[in-house]
Amino acid sequence: MVKLSGKLRRFGPVRVLVIGDFMLDTYTTGKVKRISPEAPVSVLHVQKEESRPGGAGNVVLNLISLGAKVSAIGRIGYDIGGEQLRDSLESEGVDIEHLFVQKGYKTPVKNRLIADAQQVLRVDFETITPLPEQLEQLVIEQIPPLLEKVNIIAISDYGKGFLSRSLLKQIIEMARLKQIPVIVDPKGDDFTKYQGATVIKPNLTEAYTAAKLPLEAPLEDVAAAILRASNIEMLLITRSEAGISLFNKEGQRFDFPVRTKEVKDVTGAGDTVTAMISVALANNLDINYGAQLANIAAGMAIERLGCARISLSEMSERLLEYDVENKIFDEEHLFALQQALKGKRYTVLGLESRQGMSTALFRSLRKLASRDEEKNLIVYVRDNDPDEEFVSLLSSLAEVDFIVLKCESLKNLCEIIHPHQVFVIEDDKLVVLDHATALLERMRENREKTTSLA
Repeated sequence: MVKLSGKLRRFGPVRVLVIGDFMLDTYTTGKVKRISPEAPVSVLHVQKEESRPGGAGNVVLNLISLGAKVSAIGRIGYDIGGEQLRDSLESEGVDIEHLFVQKGYKTPVKNRLIADAQQVLRVDFETITPLPEQLEQLVIEQIPPLLEKVNIIAISDYGKGFLSRSLLKQIIEMARLKQIPVIVDPKGDDFTKYQGATVIKPNLTEAYTAAKLPLEAPLEDVAAAILRASNIEMLLITRSEAGISLFNKEGQRFDFPVRTKEVKDVTGAGDTVTAMISVALANNLDINYGAQLANIAAGMAIERLGCARISLSEMSERLLEYDVENKIFDEEHLFALQQALKGKRYTVLGLESRQGMSTALFRSLRKLASRDEEKNLIVYVRDNDPDEEFVSLLSSLAEVDFIVLKCESLKNLCEIIHPHQVFVIEDDKLVVLDHATALLERMRENREKTTSLA
């Protein structure tokens, strides 16, 4: 079975061009303790207010958390919301040179009122404003130089008027000439405006609306209608608690059930899917694996209140929870472990499988695991060809969090994430070492000693 955690190793610092409707999401959080004397409504006693990029901006934030470099194309107004949005994106390292300011345009602001971890009301400040022809031409002129340095384009359409049919046509045609994939999070009931895109990612309601079919119609018929009308390569339909369904132009269907612990808020989960699929395709990962990763990321996003950002570190940690096999790491899967251990404390214990399972080993493992419950225990099995039964038995022990195989794996891991403590077992006793390099050297010496005695 292919480990999804191993697929994360393929993720590199790709560059994504995000084009779409940028907004400002504001969260007003407080407590409701009484009813207003003026009207039969609750009184929200505000404790905190915060703002962050929304719409296409939320796609950008998710991409940044997944390690991507992002250039943004969109518009804002000459207002406080626009300034906040621009400053926030710039502080994240986003290229905002092509975030245009349009006179007379009001930056969309969505204010969510939250009481006791529940959204009670949303207040929207926005007007749908068509893109002026002069600004549209300016945007089109700016795209070719950007295409020289991006791996993928993510189009985030929230129906606010920026993405005109002619602008979409120009973007997709230029991308196809450069063989750059285009993923679209669509809006509206006419998907023909996304003709030639690589992937369109509607939710279930949007898909049925665009296909102009009743809700009783089979999903396969809906997909076939959209694929035929929009001439795209793949259709990815998000289905809330039912997960994700992927259809290709050959008529094949692939379903990926959702994995989540608790549903708190579905806000922004679609943006998380768009970001994960974009990074996966930009890293030349098969979309089937990308869809599985996106499904897991979306499941994590809806466990949180508001628009959530899912990092590679959090993804790696969640993937390790799903599969016991993911406890064992070799060079191919090391990147996921590096991400999962970011910001965490861990101890390394060096072993050789020829030592076998012994009372001394069990005692040492229990001792190390009980020292600090918040510290992960990594067992490093030094053998070039370790005994499979020994490794399997180790992985079944609750005291062992992770197992790393082979010399180069440990060396590469410790160069990035430094262990807090390093031990080795010698003569049935725990011996503390100064650093992981000392462990590698000590075990090499022991092996040479054993070879000479033989």
